[in-house]
Amino acid sequence: MSKFLDKQSSDALYRAIVNIQNEEECRKFLEDLCTVSELKAMQQRMDVALLLDQGLIYSEILEKTGASSATISRVNRCLHYGAGGYKIIVPRLKAEQE
Repeated sequence: MSKFLDKQSSDALYRAIVNIQNEEECRKFLEDLCTVSELKAMQQRMDVALLLDQGLIYSEILEKTGASSATISRVNRCLHYGAGGYKIIVPRLKAEQE
């Protein structure tokens, strides 16, 4: 088994994320962990997920985010058939905004 797939090794990342206490800690951790490109890609995917949830169509999302149709399609697929992470987080973010 590769080190990347080793449960103990990968669980350290998830435990670290769960231990983040606020948005500022999260920002600092992700800036240390990820490259600028990786962060921008994740931010873009989150924006796409929120816009898809609002019912926007691909062309509107492309215009607002600059995301490729492949990225929009991937996020849409994950929203409907993924592990359920977006289905947990998107409603929480919506509730915070209300």
